[in-house]
Amino acid sequence: MTQSRLRFGAFIPPHTPPEEHPALALEEDMDRVVLMDKLGYDEAWIGEHHSGGWEITSSPELFIAAVSQRTQNIRLGTGVASLPYHNIYTLADRIRQLDYHTKGRAMFGVGPGSLPSDSYMMGLDTSKARDQMDEAIDPLVRLLNGEEVTAKTDWYDLNKAQLQFVSYNERGVEIAVASQVSPTGATAAGKHGVGLLSIGATSTGAFNALASNWAIAEETAHEHGKTVDRSGWRLVGPVHVAETREKARENVRYGLERWIDYMTKVAALPLAPPPGSDPVDYMIETGFAVIGTPDDFVAQMERLQKQSGGFGCFLNLDHHWADWAQTKRSYELIARFAIPKINQLNRNRMSSETWLRDNNAEFKGQLTAAVRAKMTEHAQAKGGDKLSPDLVKHFEVKEEPVS
Repeated sequence: MTQSRLRFGAFIPPHTPPEEHPALALEEDMDRVVLMDKLGYDEAWIGEHHSGGWEITSSPELFIAAVSQRTQNIRLGTGVASLPYHNIYTLADRIRQLDYHTKGRAMFGVGPGSLPSDSYMMGLDTSKARDQMDEAIDPLVRLLNGEEVTAKTDWYDLNKAQLQFVSYNERGVEIAVASQVSPTGATAAGKHGVGLLSIGATSTGAFNALASNWAIAEETAHEHGKTVDRSGWRLVGPVHVAETREKARENVRYGLERWIDYMTKVAALPLAPPPGSDPVDYMIETGFAVIGTPDDFVAQMERLQKQSGGFGCFLNLDHHWADWAQTKRSYELIARFAIPKINQLNRNRMSSETWLRDNNAEFKGQLTAAVRAKMTEHAQAKGGDKLSPDLVKHFEVKEEPVS
C-alpha cells in the first residue's frame, strides 16, 4: 500500500460478560490500554452505555482520566459520548478538563446513543436522538474552540456560555462523529468539519457504504464551507490474531458465540450468522472479522484501503472472544509483525540485509584482507616474515554451501 502511515488502536465499548467481577473487568480494560501504550498503539476509544449488563463504562471521561495517569503516549477518546444524554455545556467543560488531565491526549467522539434502553430510562425520545446530536455539535465545537456561545433549542439553552480554560495545546481536542450504515454521521462530520468514526465498518452494509459515506462527508463539507481530512477518518472492526489460523479459530471459541448472542438478543444488532453456519467461518468469509494471522490482518487493511479510498486509523472493535492471555498476545502480534509491514517500517532494514547478502563474499574478503595485513605486520614486528599456517587457515574466505 502506498499511503501515509496508518494509525492503529482499539474501540472499547467494552463487551464484558456479566458474571465477571465489575471492578476486575474495569481493571482489565485499564490494563488493555496500558498494554497498547507500551506496544506503541496510537489511540483507544472508550464507550458510554448505561444498560445491557455487558457495556459497563458509564462515563468514558472518568475512565480516560484514570488511565491517562498510567499511560504516556496513547491518545484517549470518548467512544462515544451520547450527546442527548448530557447538558452540552457541562459536557464540553468536562472534555476541556480531560484535555488537561491527559496533557493534550484527549479526543472527543460524539454520537446519538446506541442503546434505546438508555434513552428509555432517561425519559428521552429515541426518534429525536440523531437530530439532537446534530444540534449539539456546532455549539460544542465552538465552545471547545474558546468561543462564547448563545444558542437555544427545545432541549438546551446557552447564554453567553464560555469555558474557563483554553485548550491544553494549539492542536486542541479532536472531535469525531460516530457513523454506521446511514449517512447521518457522514453528513454531520461534513457539516461541522470534524472527523468520522465509522463503527462496524467491516459489516457488509457499512463496508459497502464506505466510499459513498466519505463522498457525502466531502460534499456536505463543501456546501458548508468546511473541510474534512481522511487522516481523521477511523474505521472500526473486530480482530483476533494468533501464530496460526488454526490457533486463532480455537482461541475465539472461548467467547464468540456468547458475544453474538448478546449483540443480537440484547444489543439488537444484526450480527447473527445464518442458521446452521459456523460462526467463525461466517465472520471470516463475510469479511466482518479478522480471525487469523498477522498477514490476514494486513490483507484486511488492504481490503479496507481499496474500498474506502483511504483512511487514517483502524480501531479493533475490542471483544471478549478469546481469554485475556490470548487477547494480549493478539495485540502484541499485530504490533510486532502486522503494523510494521503495513507501514513499511522495516524497509531500510530489509534493504540493508539484502545488500549485505548480495555482497557478502566481497565484504568478507575485505575484512579478511584487513585482518591478515595487521597479523602480518605484527609477525614482522616480532622478527618473523609470515603468518603461521593455522592463522592463514582461520582467515580464509570460504563460500558457504547453498541448501
